[in-house]
Amino acid sequence: MISLNAALLLTLAAFLIGLSKGGLGGPVPVAMTAPLISFALPVAQSVAIVLPLLLFADLFALYFYRNQWDMARVRLMLPAGVIGAFIGAALLATLPDGVLRLMLGVFTLLAVAYKLASDSIQKLAYQPRAWHGVLAGAASGFGSAIANLGAPPFTAYMLLQPNMTPISFIGTTTLFFAIINALKLPAFIASGVLDVSKLLELIWLFPIIPLAVWLGRRAIAVINPRAFERLMLVLLALLGLSLIFR
Repeated sequence: MISLNAALLLTLAAFLIGLSKGGLGGPVPVAMTAPLISFALPVAQSVAIVLPLLLFADLFALYFYRNQWDMARVRLMLPAGVIGAFIGAALLATLPDGVLRLMLGVFTLLAVAYKLASDSIQKLAYQPRAWHGVLAGAASGFGSAIANLGAPPFTAYMLLQPNMTPISFIGTTTLFFAIINALKLPAFIASGVLDVSKLLELIWLFPIIPLAVWLGRRAIAVINPRAFERLMLVLLALLGLSLIFR
């Protein structure tokens, strides 16, 4: 039976995932979920327990952006992404909680640093190379498995690609991480990080996600998305620092 504190943090995590999939705040709300839950549960369990919620939310994102992805990019990045995800899952199952907490804090601050530098990344002079996509895929899969923070290397690579439209960017990101998340599930179960029997205790969280997706899509017309993202970044930075110096 989960504690009241954990239940409240899981409720907030489900709501943040829905907002993100609804288009509010980009990947930043999702990045906050594992750090938040880690204040009530061990890091490995915090990362793993978010996965079923992400998989459920991915269904909505895949529907919204169906057939809008760049399959060439997905095929280039996915094999290395799968390898990175399995390595990350193995480390998640074996490293001590203190080490994982430090890694989660560092990954969280790196995600903040990436978001702050993203505008500069787009202005860089860049010559595309296939191995860049392989490296970004591996780093994204690893970050996704170890901390649910695979977006920064993937997004940095995608922002540098020529002729990448916003809808194709979102669609490609959606498909890539939906596949990575689906493959993480058996890895987490096999390693013992995710206890299937305890998933029944989380059923009550799933209805929160479509409601939050709907609210996220509606809120874009009312709330300044950049102001919301900046607020999330400040909170994310505080979470990262608290994990490192806790």
